[in-house]
Amino acid sequence: MNAPAAPVGIDRVCGIGDEAAPALADQIRIHRALGFRAIELRTLDRRGVHELSPDTVRAAADALAAAGLSVPVVDTPVGGWAVSVTHDFAMEADVLRRAVHRAELLGCRRLRVMSYPNDGLQESAWRTEVFRRMRRLTAMAEDAGVVLLHENCHGWASRGARESVELVTGIDSPSLRLLFDVGNGLAYGYDALAFLRETLPWVEHVHVKDGVRRADGSAEFGMPGEGEAGVAACMDLLEAAGYRGWYSIEPHVALIPHLGITAEDPALEEAYTAYARRFTALAAARPGKGAGRG
Repeated sequence: MNAPAAPVGIDRVCGIGDEAAPALADQIRIHRALGFRAIELRTLDRRGVHELSPDTVRAAADALAAAGLSVPVVDTPVGGWAVSVTHDFAMEADVLRRAVHRAELLGCRRLRVMSYPNDGLQESAWRTEVFRRMRRLTAMAEDAGVVLLHENCHGWASRGARESVELVTGIDSPSLRLLFDVGNGLAYGYDALAFLRETLPWVEHVHVKDGVRRADGSAEFGMPGEGEAGVAACMDLLEAAGYRGWYSIEPHVALIPHLGITAEDPALEEAYTAYARRFTALAAARPGKGAGRG
């Protein structure tokens, strides 16, 4: 018989490093001070991981290993807000190839992707092109022995749970799974808990954001457990279903990359540290739920 789930400890909480500081040395210092044992990487010195030279990434891997920090996920810009469904696919494939190589140097086999914002195509044409691209990207991932995690953020499959499930089941590969961000529904107008109920079997990584939806439909992000996203309820559902993966904080309080919003380094660290401490306290206070999957 599987044991009941325990409250979520700090050993399952990590965060996206550049939300704490631009430089890797500071990202490491802050995560070590928080007691984290992993760090999700998106940018180092404001450059994407895929943009860094192999030697730079090897040095980063050595520094992370010396600090006792693993890298569960590398966040790529593939299919994200900076491109569209008509963007040159050869360039996107090259970004993924480089990201996979850098992730391998970091000892990481999971990479975050999205599914291409539209650029004037009809609905059916948009869907068709997204599937064409995602099939090719997933095939690349299969060949490399890595897993793409589609985040419910930008693109065709991010509009709702139905599209996310349709994408992952339609491509039907173990190299394509889902990354669930608790707070992204605030910007897209759907309920996070309802979204999670439909996508739960395919969720392999979780981002933690919280906030409120403004009258104009935009999201205003804040401290975890204090907004409308339902962070605690989503955690309870995940744990009851046997999820034993990472909860990766992405505060979006002092840094929102796609909006070009960033604070000075001391303010980034202060906001990130306060957010991390608030979430770890919230996570530790959750009661054990349900039975594990193994």
